Parts: sequence; C-alpha cells; structure tokens
Amino acid sequence: MTRLNAFEPVPAAGGRQRIRSLVTGGAGFIGSHLVCALLSRGDIVTVVDNLSTGRRINLPQSRDRLSFIHGDLAATLGSELAGETFDEMYHLAAAVGVKLIVAEPIESIKTNVEQTSALLEFAHRQRGVKPKVLIASSSEVYGKSTKEAFSEDDDVVYGPTTVPRWSYAMCKAIDEHLALSYHSRRGLPVTVTRFFNTVGPGQVGDYGMVLPRFVAKAIRGEPIEIYGDGSQSRCFCDVRDVAAVLPKVIHCSGGVFNVGSATPVSISELAHLVIMATGSSSEVRKIPYEAAYGAGFEDLQFRRPDVRKIRGAVGFDPVFSLEETVRDVAEWIRMGQRSGATWTDDANSVLIS
Repeated sequence: MTRLNAFEPVPAAGGRQRIRSLVTGGAGFIGSHLVCALLSRGDIVTVVDNLSTGRRINLPQSRDRLSFIHGDLAATLGSELAGETFDEMYHLAAAVGVKLIVAEPIESIKTNVEQTSALLEFAHRQRGVKPKVLIASSSEVYGKSTKEAFSEDDDVVYGPTTVPRWSYAMCKAIDEHLALSYHSRRGLPVTVTRFFNTVGPGQVGDYGMVLPRFVAKAIRGEPIEIYGDGSQSRCFCDVRDVAAVLPKVIHCSGGVFNVGSATPVSISELAHLVIMATGSSSEVRKIPYEAAYGAGFEDLQFRRPDVRKIRGAVGFDPVFSLEETVRDVAEWIRMGQRSGATWTDDANSVLIS
C-alpha cells in the first residue's frame, strides 16, 4: 500500500476530508487502543511517545495513515510538528502507576504538568481553526473523598504534601485547571476525561496495574498478593469501551467527564474471579501496604464513578463484562508467553488509572 503523509490532507470516501488526529502517549495502553479506533474510522494519525512506558509494538505495523515520532512531547511540538495542524488532539501522555509515581516523583510531576501545558499552548497557537482537544485525567483527582459515587463537580480532599502518593492527584488537577482555563479564557475547545481503572488486553503490570498482575500470577499458579484486607473496591472498565467513547466525548467542549464502569468489585472478589476465569490453582495472600510502600501509605476504601453525565452526553454504556475482560487479558498474556514476550509484575496497586 502507498504510504500517506500524515501532514497532507487526504480525501476519504465520498470526498470529505479525513480527520487529522494527534495522539500523545499513543504507544501506551489506552493510547494504542485509541489509535486503532481512529485508524478504523479513517483518520490520519500522528503518535508522539517517548516510550518510557509505552511500546512501539503496541501500534499497528502498517504505516498507512499512521506516523510515529519517538521523542519528548514538548520538544517534538517545537521541532517536527512545529507549524503542523490537526483537527483533533488526544493528550494521553503521562507518568502513570503508583509504583512509578512514588519512586520518581520529580520526573512524574514535571511530565504530568509541563507536557500538558506545552500541548495546550501548541493547540492554542495552531493556524486557522482551533483543534478539538481531549485531556486525559484520572479518578485520582477526587483524592480522599468519602462519597459513595464521585461526581464531576464534587469537592476534593488531598493528603499532605509529605506523602508522595498525592502528587499525582494534584498534578492531574492542575492539568484540568489549565485545560479548562484555555477553554474559558482562550476559546480552545477542550474536554477533560477522568479515567477510572481502565483494564484490558495490552495492559502490563510493570507500573502497578492490578488486573494484569493478578492474571499473570494466576496463569503461573503463583500466589496472588492483595494489599490490605481486600475489601477495598474499584470499578474496572474495558479499554475497548474507553477507546470507543473518546472520539465522541471530545466534541463536548468545556466539560469534565468520568469515564468508567459504575459496577464495583472488591479486590478480593477480583482475585477470586481471576482464579476462576483462568482455572488457576493460585492461592490469595493478604499482606500490609507497608510491605510495598512503607509507613504512611494511604489507600481509599472505594472509588466508583457517577457516569450519568457522560451517559447523557454521548450515550456511554460499556459493553464488555469484567469476566470477558479477564479472559481476554489472560489470552493476551498467554499469546505473549508463546511468542517469548516477557514483562515484570512486581508492583501492587489498584489506585492509578
């Protein structure tokens, strides 16, 4: 097939212009699924990723309508992409995973704030029609809220600055303030999405993601370790549902939207579901949080989104059940093992989307 230049307008079937989309962090877990969804609808897609947590192999091998730039986002916006224009920009580049945030707070803070600022300024300065921009945020923004279900306009409460775990929440909150200010003060059409524990095929356990870590342990028949008593609950949403809704909600400029499932499951229940779905002989072990993060680590008992806003705006209704997601994650990991792929899974968290 003929390679298309990602920076030249190309007519789609019927004569309409193809959408030109920029996806930052597009080689990551959610980003790569989004890239596939955008390519499927006919977009010309440019991906920028420094591959610190993303992987080039996550992206389609075909280069038709896909350009990949390996590099720092802020630097790339000022060099390779300087003067280029896009119709839509999806900003998913971020430092994620509680293990990474706690271990590298300085770099994580700089990444999560400075790169978002650079992307918003780049979008604002684009020639001609301003692009629609989606800024990926997190349920962590709600902090230590004790509400049963978190709504987009709820107040937030954070722990002290002496606890590194809260730096992620504060950074994402700053990102949201920046995004909404660019919308209200500079007229940039920006949407903010708060992800709640997105899971599915392609997610690895290197950075504290709970489901792939549980599944990998179960497949090997090793003990599945739960921190705390396992009663803490989360709501897990399949990445394929998330990727499908982002190109819809990006048109809801000026809004903040929870993106996730509203069905909670305890971490203990999740572990037993994984064991059952994989036919594993693994046992479940409960160990204290201090074993992983040291004294003073704070967890939340539950985190469930109120999804009425996004359901009303774009009709969001996840179609993948958690059981189906677990089976597909297990099959993806088994396929990787058969092909010789490996990844570490020594982190333990249910906190960061």
